[in-house]
Parts: sequence; C-alpha cells; structure tokens
Amino acid sequence: MTPPPVLQPDNKAVHLHERLQSIWQSPPGMGNLCAVNHTTIGLRFIVTAFIFFLIGGIEAMLIRSQLAIPGNTLLNHDAYNEIFTMHGTTMMFLFSVPIMEGFAIYLIPKMIGARDLIFPRLSAFVYWCFLFGGILLYSSFLVGAAPNGGWFMYVPLNSQPFAPGLNADFWLLGVTLVEISAVGTAIELIVSILKTRSPGMAIHRMPLYAWYILITAFMIVFGFPPLILASILLEIERTFGIPFYEVADGGDPLLWQHLFWFFGHPDVYIIFLPAAGLVTTMLPTFAQRPVVGYTWLVLAVIGTGFISFGLWVHHMFAVGIPLLSLAFFSAASMTVVIPAGIQVFAWIATLWNGRPVMETPLLFILGFLFIFVAGGLTGVMVALVPFDWQAHDTHFVVAHFHYVLFGGMVFPLFAALYYWLPLWSGKIPSKVLSRLTFWLIFIGFNLTFLPMHITGLLGMPRRVYTYAPDLGWNGLNFTSTVGGFLTAVGVGIFVIDFLMHFRYGKPASKNSWNAGSLEWALKTPVPPYNFASQPLIEDRYPLWHKPALEEQVERGAYFLGDANVQRRETLMTGTLRAKPEQIAVLAGNTWTPLITAIFTLLFFIGFLAQIYWFAAIGLALALTALLFWAWQGGDKSHEATLEAGCGYHLPIHFSCQQSPGWWGMLITLVVNIALFGSLIFAYFYLWTVSPAWPPAGYRDIDLLLPSIGMAMLLASGGAIYWGGAENRIRHPRHNKRMRFSYIAGIVLAMGFIGLQTIALLLSDISAKSHAYGALLYTISGFQIIYVFIAILMAGFVVLRSYFGYIDQHRPVESSVTATFWYYMILQWLAGFATIHLFPFLVGEG
Repeated sequence: MTPPPVLQPDNKAVHLHERLQSIWQSPPGMGNLCAVNHTTIGLRFIVTAFIFFLIGGIEAMLIRSQLAIPGNTLLNHDAYNEIFTMHGTTMMFLFSVPIMEGFAIYLIPKMIGARDLIFPRLSAFVYWCFLFGGILLYSSFLVGAAPNGGWFMYVPLNSQPFAPGLNADFWLLGVTLVEISAVGTAIELIVSILKTRSPGMAIHRMPLYAWYILITAFMIVFGFPPLILASILLEIERTFGIPFYEVADGGDPLLWQHLFWFFGHPDVYIIFLPAAGLVTTMLPTFAQRPVVGYTWLVLAVIGTGFISFGLWVHHMFAVGIPLLSLAFFSAASMTVVIPAGIQVFAWIATLWNGRPVMETPLLFILGFLFIFVAGGLTGVMVALVPFDWQAHDTHFVVAHFHYVLFGGMVFPLFAALYYWLPLWSGKIPSKVLSRLTFWLIFIGFNLTFLPMHITGLLGMPRRVYTYAPDLGWNGLNFTSTVGGFLTAVGVGIFVIDFLMHFRYGKPASKNSWNAGSLEWALKTPVPPYNFASQPLIEDRYPLWHKPALEEQVERGAYFLGDANVQRRETLMTGTLRAKPEQIAVLAGNTWTPLITAIFTLLFFIGFLAQIYWFAAIGLALALTALLFWAWQGGDKSHEATLEAGCGYHLPIHFSCQQSPGWWGMLITLVVNIALFGSLIFAYFYLWTVSPAWPPAGYRDIDLLLPSIGMAMLLASGGAIYWGGAENRIRHPRHNKRMRFSYIAGIVLAMGFIGLQTIALLLSDISAKSHAYGALLYTISGFQIIYVFIAILMAGFVVLRSYFGYIDQHRPVESSVTATFWYYMILQWLAGFATIHLFPFLVGEG
C-alpha cells in the first residue's frame, strides 16, 4: 500500500472540514426529516427503539402487578392477553432487533473507516418503515383491537374462525412492515461491511464487531423471510379465505410453527450476537490489551450463525414430532453451547491477562457474563426432550428466556450506551448515577426471574392471568413483582441520568476510554462526514498501533482528503484485502425515503381496513416514488478516473459493473431465495402431511401453455443478455439496439404472464377449496409479481438509456436489471418444476 502523503497545510485542512460540513450536514428544523446520514439514522433507531423498550417495560409492570397476588382483578383476561401479547411483540420486534440495528448503523462506518453506509436513502427508508410499523401496531389500542393471540400468533387460535376481529391483522401487517425494515437494514450492513472498509482493513483486520454484525445480517437475510411469508399467508387466509393452515382444506397449523420458529430461534441469536459483539469490542478497552483468540471468536460467530438454523424445532418438542427428529434437534440445541462457550472463555481470558479498569460499562459486562451463563445452563436443560416436556409452557421457560435475552442483550446494551455516549454528546456519563443504575437493574432482574424458575417447576403455566391461592406460588410471585419494580426504578434512573447528561455532563477528552478501535479517532461530537480523510489501516487496533493516526486523518493525509470536494463520497474497496477499487458517490438529503415509506404505510392501512382501492392507490404511489428514487441517481459525465489520494486514481462507481447497486441487488436476491424457498418448503411440507397431493378429483393442468410461457421467459433472458452485450459496444447505434432488445424482453415477459394466467384459469382448480390450489396460485402469483418487477426495471433502463444515463461508460442500471432478470428466470425453473412437473411424478390422489 502506498504510504500517505504529506499532511495538508493548516489552512487547507480547515477548508476541507468546512467543505465537508457544508456537504454532509443535515438541514435544521423540520428539514432534518430528510436527513439520510448514518449517524442521524442510527441515533433515531436507538432512541425510538428505547422508547418502545420503556413502553414494553410498562406493559411488563402491568403483567407483574396482575400476578403479584392470587385472584387479582387489576386486569381481566382480555386486557391481560392484549398486554401480554404487546409486551412480547414490543420487546422482540420493536426493541431488541431495531436497537441493535441502530447501534450497527451508527457504529459500523465509524469502525471501518467509512464516511457513511453505502445506501444512505435505504437507511432512512427502513427507519421510517420501523417507526410506521410500530405506530400501526399500537394504533390497534385506539380502535379496541389490540393483538391478543400471543406474540407468536399460533394458528388456529389466530385464524379467522377463532379471532374474527382485526386484532391479529394489526399484528400481521404491523410486524411485516417492521420485518421489511430489518431485512433492508441487513442488506445495507452486509454491502457496507464487505465493500466500504477503509484501505488496508483486510478481512483478518476487520473489527470483531463488524464480524458479529456481518454474520447477524446474513442471519436476518435468511431468517426473516420465512416469518414474512408466514404472515402474508395467514393474512391472505384470514382476508380471502384461501387455506394454508386449515386442516379441513388440506392445510396444517404446524406449517405456521415451522415457518415462525425458522425465524424465531435464529432470532434469539440475531439479538444476542450484536450484543456479544459490543462486549467483544468494549472488553479490550477496559482490559487495555487486544482480545484473546480473534480467529477463534470469528469461527465461533460463524458457527453460531450456522447452527442456529438447525434449532427451530427446539420450540416444538411437545407437538408430536417423531422421536428421531427430536433427538437430532436436541443434539443441535446442545451443540450451540460450544461456540457460545468459546466466546465466554475468550472474554474471561482477555480480562484475566489484562489490567481491568472498573468503569460502569465493565460492571454491566460482568453482570452480563453472570446472567448469560446462568441462562445458558437452563438452556441446556430445556434442550433435553424429557425435561422440556415437563417444563414446556411453564414459567421456567419464561425465566430461561429472559435470562438469555435480557441478560444476554440488555446488559451489554446499557454498557454500550454508557461507553459510546461521549461520541454522541461529547460528555462523560455520571459515575454515581450510572453505577446506581447497574445495581438496581442487576438486583431487580435476578429478584424478578430467579423465582420464576421455581414457580415453573411447581407447575405455574405461562400466559395465565390469575391463579388460586393454595398452589404455593404466592410468595414467589410477589417477590418477582417487587424485583420487577426495582428493575423499573433502575431504568428510570438511567433515563434521568441520560437526560441530565446532555445538560450537566462534563466535557469528554479525546478517546476518553483510551480505546484502540477506529471510531475513537473521531472528534466528539462526531461530525456528519466522520473522517476528513479515510485512513490507511495496518492493525486490528489502529489507535494503539499508530497514536498519531487521529491527527493525520483530520489533516487530510489519507484518501479522499481533497479540500475541493464537491459531493458526498466514500471509497469502495476489495472484499478480502480492502484494496481501493471505486469511489462511490452517495445520495444527499432527500424527502424520497420518507414519502416512499408513507405511501407504503397507506398500502398497509388500506389492506388492514379492507379498502382495496385505497391499498391499490398506496401501492401505485409507492412504486412511483421508488421509480423517482431510482431516477435521482446516475450521472451523465464521462469521467474515467478521479484522484483518490495516496497516489490512487479510481473510477467512479457509475462506470463499474460491480457497483454498489449490483452488490445490493445480489444480497437482495439472497433474501428472495429465502422467501421463495420458504414458499416451496410450504408446498412440500403440506405434500408430506396431506392424504393426497394433488387431492382426489383434481385434474392436472395442461402443460402446453405453461411450457410455452417458460420458453418465452427463457427467450426474454436471451434478449436481456443481448441488450447488455450491445450496450458494451462503443457506438451510439448500439444503444438503440440495446433498447430494442430490452423492449423485446418486456414483450416476451408479458407473454409469460398472460399464458400462465390463462393456464390457471383453464385448469378449473380453485384457490379456496384446498391448500393445493392455494399454493398453486400463490407460487404462480409470486412469480408473476417478480416478472412484473423485472418489466418495470427493464422499462426504466430503456428510459434511462434514451435520456443518456446509460451507455458503455455507465452500465450500472442495465447490469443490475440483468442480474435480477436472470434470477427471476431461475426462480421460475424451480417454481415450474414444483407446481407443473411434480404432480405428474406423484400422480393424482
């Protein structure tokens, strides 16, 4: 790597900071709503999720108050079910994952030496989706239809015959909007970590927190689509009577459990791993030495992510699954202890070999270690099938669950809030109030949940709103309630401490904890552009390795330190070695993400209210906003390369095939694979449990029209490929040929839609009479939607080419569209084989 140039003179360094500030700063007042900077969006996530945490805590106190004494009448059974459901939903969907994503959005660019995340508008959009999803969920209280079927929404309890109101619909649509936010954030984080690390930050030098977030984001990409699909299928069943879970019509309630827990158990580690990443980042600072076992920790994180997808039946031991399957999933549940143990021993070894500095964040970390290990031990107990059968659906499981998640996530969260607070505020936290907060929460938590292990072993079921006085649970329940309120007092003191901190806190010194990670090279409070120049990284702890790095970065000594900067830029580097490859031009402040999220919310509201013309308008407006969003990007200039500093001349990303958009599309297609794969899983799962598949009397669909449609879809792929080849030839007439080939691809794709639709209509198979027909139409409809999206993208490319945004110098949009188009064809090959060829193999029922 080329050594950095001589430091900029003082006057140029000052001018560089002034230029960057003017380009990156967010507008004041209401204009701040159009901000897309990752620091602003990350803080919004953290604050909003913490407010939901406080709301969920109030609901928890209502639950504990109701259970404090036997026969209590504070809440009736309907109110208790609503509070119980919304408490679990809030903590799992509106607090745990979003606040960890908020920390990642805020910290990752600062830790990897980037100026922002790679898709700033996507960051803003997913925040608004998260906020609107939470508001949609809680608006259910205003109309007396709060979700009341449990945060896991089991069927048939939440099917239309047993839950005829809008209660379940609020949950299904609100949570789906929040899940879309989570998936979008994961795509953002994956591409940013893989492609925007500072030069020299090779994969083996990457901060461990970035490793934890990278694996977590991939887990979200694979784990959340099954729940999104399950929610969509249940909403379709409830609204239109199309059966997926109804046994009488060929469905199966266990399909919901499989899809839900394929999300649900990885979700436990999706919550835990980012928290463990925070611990792994903070511990070396307080031990004042590098973390022990970097490579082993990376392997442990990867192993946890992989194993977590083999545990979902851990939650279904009592549903009647064959014993051989139970043995497999029980073994998998105990295997996950191994990577967790590696992390715990690495943390202990780091402290053992260091010189621990007993600050408040370290207190919370030690509390986390104690509580998480205890929760892990009870986790091994419930992984044993005979014990699980006894403790299933008792307060023992509630206690274990909170020891793992509250202990494994909330304690590291408070440690992180205190640790990184100076970056946000420029002030140090109060030692007195922060330590009082820790002891109240630590004592209160154990006082709350330790007795629940005993009440569970004594037989107290989950989800009961009252109990008789002669069961031996009275004193234990009252103790748990006292502990709950003590915990609430601790959280309240934290809020007071936090608010007073900004007004009365003492100014923080630079790198106030003497940390070695890159984010502490920044000024406090952090400027919106992070780094005046992007540094060259040669060590895992760059500030310990090179103490002068902060001054060199601020003086513009490294990459993109030109004082005449005109736009928001960050480097794109190689995935493995982090060698500079491109200069990515990032979007500035814009209202488009907020407007798109509002229109998306209108679609969900219209669907919830069953005003379908309103939902259609919302969807049309959202699509229009997305097209406008896409149109805002691009460049008509023919700049070959730009000066990037340190002797590098790099191309601008518009001229590169593997641009940020291409990487974003690649990860998005992984999400689509998980979503479509879950749908194919539903088809074959119901085939295994159905007496006949297809059911008796169903006539096979004639293969002529679907086969012609398949051929047209393949031909459309050829047209798109030819168009891309024409675009790479440097002559204006080839741009016209490119547009012609894309139009031909559009026509052929429209032919597929028509033929597949006609084939279904001619088959006389009903979508409402049996789950076979329901999935036949759903898989076909899923593909038709994807073909329609591909058509919109191809039409967009034609227009962009006509107006001069796409040619051989700027192939981004055509490359992204071609990638999606090829995937869409491959997807239908799987769909065609499933719904058209497979029935011939199994024969008629």
